[in-house]
Amino acid sequence: MDLQLQGKHVLITGGSRGIGLACAREFLNEGCSVSIVGRDPGRLEQARLDLDPEGQRVRGFTANLSDAASALAMVEQAEAQGGPIDILVNAAGAARQKPFGELEPQDWRAAMDNKFFTYVNVMDPLIKRMGARGSGAIVNIVGMGGKMPITTHLPGGSANAALMLASAGLAMAYGPRGVRVNALNPSKTSTGRLAEGVAADARQNNISEEAALAKAHQALPLGRLATPQDIAAAVLFLSSPRAGYISGAILSIDGAARPMIV
Repeated sequence: MDLQLQGKHVLITGGSRGIGLACAREFLNEGCSVSIVGRDPGRLEQARLDLDPEGQRVRGFTANLSDAASALAMVEQAEAQGGPIDILVNAAGAARQKPFGELEPQDWRAAMDNKFFTYVNVMDPLIKRMGARGSGAIVNIVGMGGKMPITTHLPGGSANAALMLASAGLAMAYGPRGVRVNALNPSKTSTGRLAEGVAADARQNNISEEAALAKAHQALPLGRLATPQDIAAAVLFLSSPRAGYISGAILSIDGAARPMIV
């Protein structure tokens, strides 16, 4: 299927690893120009070189997205170098996972800073620019913890729930201006963050990390964890004109681990 993405400028936060990196690779395969954002300059440069050794279609930008001024400066720099951003994929930022008995008040604030505001600080300036131009698509990669409480991920789940509401609300507000906003909720995915969640589950339930990982696999009807490529495939479709009448949707990608009617 031709997704009609040729020539689009895509900004991907958290684009130097995991799901964000998988999205960057797939957008490149569709003929897009890609800007990736990360906090680690070394990892960002390595990802840029891996994606585009000739340096023609990928640009890398470092930014602290929990700071609104830093996020705005990054957006302006990305558009100055690559032209107006047509598609935003938010995959940066994650709240630390801890057993509920270890939580302290600052963990809840840190979760909002590290997940909610890293998304909002990029969305706010970009959706206004997209709305002024009359077109644009935003896909926020959120997480199942915002829909179904996970006791090792309560502050992060709260930030995720707030992001889902913000995504749906912005879709309603900016739909008349030609901008679509959707959110994806992946379950456990084979990325570097998986180990943190497994370790938290092991501490909370007083089991080994090996047992915690085995338990995670057993809970999946499809018999495997999601891959970053699984998530990227959905991101590309929702970003494309093929999904032109899908906006304000919250899509769960969990292999039927938590089937629900919504």
